[in-house]
Amino acid sequence: MIIEQAEVIVTSPDRNFVTLRLTTDDGLSGLGDATLNGRELAVVAYLREHVVPLLLGRDAHRIEDTWQFLYRSAYWRRGPVTMAAIAAVDMALWDLKGKAAGMPVYQLLGGASRTGLLAYGHASGRDLPELFDSIRAHLEQGYRAVRVQTGVPGLKSIYGIASNATHQAGVRYDHEPAQRGARPHEEDWDTRAYLRHVPSVFEAVRGEFGPELPLLHDAHHRLTPIQAAQLGKSLEPYDLFWLEDATPAENQEALRLVRQHTTTPLAIGEIFNTVWDYQQIIREQLIDYVRSAVTHTGGITHLRRVLDYAAQYQIKSGMHGPTDISPVGMAAALHLGLAIHNFGIQEYMKHGTRTDAVFQQSFTWKDGHLHPGDRPGLGVDLDTDEAGKYPYEQAYLPYNRLADGTVHDW
Repeated sequence: MIIEQAEVIVTSPDRNFVTLRLTTDDGLSGLGDATLNGRELAVVAYLREHVVPLLLGRDAHRIEDTWQFLYRSAYWRRGPVTMAAIAAVDMALWDLKGKAAGMPVYQLLGGASRTGLLAYGHASGRDLPELFDSIRAHLEQGYRAVRVQTGVPGLKSIYGIASNATHQAGVRYDHEPAQRGARPHEEDWDTRAYLRHVPSVFEAVRGEFGPELPLLHDAHHRLTPIQAAQLGKSLEPYDLFWLEDATPAENQEALRLVRQHTTTPLAIGEIFNTVWDYQQIIREQLIDYVRSAVTHTGGITHLRRVLDYAAQYQIKSGMHGPTDISPVGMAAALHLGLAIHNFGIQEYMKHGTRTDAVFQQSFTWKDGHLHPGDRPGLGVDLDTDEAGKYPYEQAYLPYNRLADGTVHDW
């Protein structure tokens, strides 16, 4: 099964996506997601100029060998651009192998470990009435777990609030915070105001929706370690499923301080790219959930290794899955999540109708659970004619400034 053609397809139906399509000498094609939100063209160049020439003529069955070759032969290892490019190749090869075998990818990974994947959605509001309406809407859509993001009095625009104003009319902010335009959008931030406000929000949510509903929250790297510890401790009475990205985890030792002060479960890693990023925090059991995406962490092959390592310490998966993960990357996450033993929960935001027309998908959504379906491979087809209707549009993620003008983590 020799790779004869490798195409990098860029399309922007509801947002920018980068897809790698590999075609073999026996006519099979496989898809991989290489989308890196706000830096998509960097991965496009890496694939087209450096990786694609190395793939032509290779045996598509040799997934492990190809992964090691692309990782080790570049000399300059790791990083989001490199690992997203490798992930796209890896996904496409698993897609091809599944199609050649006539089996869904999860069967090639050892078969299903469960009947479906519990998923959470993104509820948000600028105030409590708007937040409550959003939670109710998600429950009506079938969600059985929700992430809660709230506005903070005195702040105009912060991460994760769907009703925030955007440059694009009719576009939900939390579905695409990377707004199209020549410059990134500036938002504002006040940590002390946030820390005062958030516990009262979760108290109100628990009072309205009861103790059983799994609630999650994303601090989005905006806190110092002691501030993260303070937040985790203040949220303990409300029994969170997890507190996500409470502090930037490049300094992995910082999580020791957070752990010393709170029993709120911690989820970390959506901006991590390799097992080396997790080595200390898994070994020292400083987190409870691994947040990496298949798309940004070297594909199914490498993220499986991360999660197998995490399983030794009873740490579970919580794979990144907003709409900047294409339906191809989402399908890869579902196949991997169905197969591993230490699955925790899957982030799931529904793509827009134009994206669904470009990427035809086979997964199912029922009673708050996802299933990748049983079509051979990943179960996603790309309509190139439809994709061609939506050329790339420059877009940047926002950034934060404090009241005194200092640039702050977004």
